[in-house]
Amino acid sequence: MSDLVSHPIPGVGESLAAVVEISEPRAADLIDPAAELTRLTEGGVWAEGPVWLPAEGALMYSDVRADRGIRWSEAKSGEVWRSPNDHTNGNTLDREGRVLHCEHSNRRVARTEPDGTRAGLVDRYEGKRLNSPNDIVVKTDGTIWFTDPPYGIILPDEGTPAPQEQAGCFVFRFDPETGDLSVASDAIIHPNGLAFSPDESLMYVSDTSGGLDPKANHHIVVLEVVEGRRLEHPRVFKVMEPGVADGLRVDEHGNVWSSAFDGIHIISPGGTDLARIHVPEVTSNCVFGGADGRRLFITASSSLYTIHTKVIGSGVAARVLREAQASPARGPHG
Repeated sequence: MSDLVSHPIPGVGESLAAVVEISEPRAADLIDPAAELTRLTEGGVWAEGPVWLPAEGALMYSDVRADRGIRWSEAKSGEVWRSPNDHTNGNTLDREGRVLHCEHSNRRVARTEPDGTRAGLVDRYEGKRLNSPNDIVVKTDGTIWFTDPPYGIILPDEGTPAPQEQAGCFVFRFDPETGDLSVASDAIIHPNGLAFSPDESLMYVSDTSGGLDPKANHHIVVLEVVEGRRLEHPRVFKVMEPGVADGLRVDEHGNVWSSAFDGIHIISPGGTDLARIHVPEVTSNCVFGGADGRRLFITASSSLYTIHTKVIGSGVAARVLREAQASPARGPHG
């Protein structure tokens, strides 16, 4: 933490040098050790759920506790695009480039259509209301996978307090074509951030139960994807320190880029610490984006930060970015 103390929080547009701490020489192929961290926005309460919008050249994220959505671009830095925002947390893109949202207040997964309207996709499992969908990812077959911890129904500033109707906190798989919702895993106390490995044979899920109970978990679990529907054989992939792992992403080589209290930890598929990007605020999430996909956007407490990388992300969102580059007219809103 001494490195963080020496780094003051920069102003908007200002950069911090020497924030990348390399643990393994191979990490220099992922990020330049001299890369600078730049603060893009400020004034938030709890920034979360970043998603890159290729067709707009913009980054959208949630300010969960202020109940608003923020949109950043080079032309317009940090404009409020939606308020109230249903205490939305996680956001991602589906195969068609539409934005999917995890709404705490409505206890549902929703989708923004090309005309700008927002509609709910799923809010109940076996007739009972979901807890509060938190983070979300799309598989290449179009199915939507999301986590459902209790934060939106137990924390007044992150949703609407209410009794928990589900028997636990699950990772769900939703098929938007059939409307089928199933439990993919019940093995994690408070499942939060999630991401597939590049070949979708594995899923990484953070357990943030330690954020409320110091005796509980603060680790990332890796599970095998079985028959494209279930998550089995869970094992601890990485115990995160300091704090908890919240949102995470996987790059094109299978490395995990996870948030922690001190910034972003880069971890090899084998669980080796490769590098850390020190951020001067408690960090919640990240996403690859930018015109070439080699720019990491980081949400941290009150701010949005960015740093350039040498790699791109994996998964459906990365594919949408590549398709947008090939056909600029196509994107999340048309």
